[in-house]
Amino acid sequence: KQFKWKFGAVDKSCETYWGVHVRLRYFVRLTVVRSYASNVVKERDFVVQNLGIPPEVNNSIKMEVGIEDCLHIEFEYNQSKYHLKDVVVGKVYFLLVRIRIKHMELDIIRREISGAGSNQVTENETLTKFEIMDGIPGKTESIPVRLYLSGFDCGPTMKNIQNKFSVKYFLNLVLVDEEDRRYFKQQEIMLWRKKIG
Repeated sequence: KQFKWKFGAVDKSCETYWGVHVRLRYFVRLTVVRSYASNVVKERDFVVQNLGIPPEVNNSIKMEVGIEDCLHIEFEYNQSKYHLKDVVVGKVYFLLVRIRIKHMELDIIRREISGAGSNQVTENETLTKFEIMDGIPGKTESIPVRLYLSGFDCGPTMKNIQNKFSVKYFLNLVLVDEEDRRYFKQQEIMLWRKKIG
């Protein structure tokens, strides 16, 4: 026998999320109450995705990083807010290079912040490491950056969900020298969902 059912006005304002310390899930629980034996309980999870609103202002990101008399680079990304299938486009300019750089990579980092006060827990997860340069750059050289987000396990940026947790994303530019010292600069980006799926 089949029973039709419907939940009309159920608030599903937050996306489904599975993180390291946090899980936001939606599920339907069916309980069959039996007088002659124990009750039967079944749960079925379902995924909720919400479309984001395209940002009205989407400024480019321009930053400088350097070590006095050794290294001076500038980098820029075409925007600071991306939809989940977007492309990060930018350039890295080397203005002064006096250290022997082995390679340069661009990382996407997801930062999950849960709890509050002294119970707050922050967990960083590197979603990808994308090498954008191998070898020593020359002075005044520029390196193009093109990173497609669609291939990575990204979800929308989530801010202070139910006063319990937040999820943020960062672009992390990393330079590694020949002695394996790492120089990096992080920049927060906002991600939003343009299409369901």
